Amino acid sequence: MRLSELTTLRLGGPAAEMVEARDERTLVEAVASADAEGVPVLAVAGGSNLVVADKGVAGRVVLVRTRGIHVEADLCGGAMVRVAAGEDWDRLVARAVAAGWVGVEALSGIPGSVGATPVQNVGAYGQEVAQTIAAVRAWDRREHRQRTFSPAECGFGYRSSRFKSDPSRFLVLEVTFQLPIGDLSAPVTYPELARSLGAPLGTRSPLGQVREAVLGLRRGKGMVLDSDDRDTWSAGSFFTNPLLSPEAAARLPADAPRWPQGDRLVKTSAAWLIERAGFSRGYGSGPARISSKHTLALTNTGSARTEDLLALAREVRDGVRARFGVELVNEPMLVGCSL
Repeated sequence: MRLSELTTLRLGGPAAEMVEARDERTLVEAVASADAEGVPVLAVAGGSNLVVADKGVAGRVVLVRTRGIHVEADLCGGAMVRVAAGEDWDRLVARAVAAGWVGVEALSGIPGSVGATPVQNVGAYGQEVAQTIAAVRAWDRREHRQRTFSPAECGFGYRSSRFKSDPSRFLVLEVTFQLPIGDLSAPVTYPELARSLGAPLGTRSPLGQVREAVLGLRRGKGMVLDSDDRDTWSAGSFFTNPLLSPEAAARLPADAPRWPQGDRLVKTSAAWLIERAGFSRGYGSGPARISSKHTLALTNTGSARTEDLLALAREVRDGVRARFGVELVNEPMLVGCSL
């Protein structure tokens, strides 16, 4: 099987070996035995955050297909929800909204698995999974044992975590979420979402309305998977928003977005930088192009190779660096290839 059949970009060459893990024991054994034999491992669940080389993967690809959602709920502490890594993220969000579990409704429509969410500290429209994660249970490939991490031990940051910073060490097995119970969302802090809801910033809206508003916004940007829409043949946002020192942020044009962060860094918009560097929506003449709906998404129009996509990514990255002196960083994981 080619990895192009398993990734949302529909890119990637063949796998030398593939193991499907439908239970946790099989999953751990598949990874641990490969480690013992010195065989490289690539764990794949939703495939939404992967860019895999055209030559494929020389080692073992482990398909994470574990399932299970276990709920403990009370009105005081909210719902404690333990979820297997292989569960589909958006199906969990849909269940949360239907059950009145508050805190992940703005993360609707994000493709991929539950196990991937703490790795990236997935976030959108003012919410991050770090705000609701109570624990992450993982297999420590170095110490050969299971470990459970509290939120403070996860090292969460903007699109980062200890699991992402040491990707060959931890295999996420289960994520526990602590979600308040109610009919209304968490306070809406993202201006675009507030406008879509017709509600002032900081107010709460019915959970279902927030989910539908977010799905509508994401569809308009080609960020909800649709096999008939090539703009969704992507890895979502390819570049993260840069975090700059105050001095570097001050060197940007006066109209550049600036969002001060609590650690004295200043976040700016990767999309703004890309557009002002001359790369508009739909940019590109080959089979890999910038989405016609969203500047941050690099897409496969149907016949692209991974190298086509990487060539476009390099062009955009180098153009932004030349224009603004800012280095864009890729968000998806690159497997067997590099920028």
